[in-house]
Amino acid sequence: MKTFIIEREIPGASGLSEEELANIAQTSCDAITSIDRPYRWLHSYVAGDKFYCVHSAGSEEDVREHARVGGFPVDSVTEVAAVVGSNGPRGMPA
Repeated sequence: MKTFIIEREIPGASGLSEEELANIAQTSCDAITSIDRPYRWLHSYVAGDKFYCVHSAGSEEDVREHARVGGFPVDSVTEVAAVVGSNGPRGMPA
């Protein structure tokens, strides 16, 4: 599977309560179960009015299907080419 960064604009995102974030997380998990294909939500970052979600999926189309089923906006989907951190670069598996 490939790794994707999904950018979602959600006005007021950084002000959402823990309960609201938990509801969003549950909706995402329910959508993953519903689409019935290899798919994994790794984690999300909330910053300002945006969610930056990291998902593992077979294709961009699978990412967009998850968003459609969950009712989530999608402003952009970008495949991750590599990960760089304090231990240096790391290529992504093919």
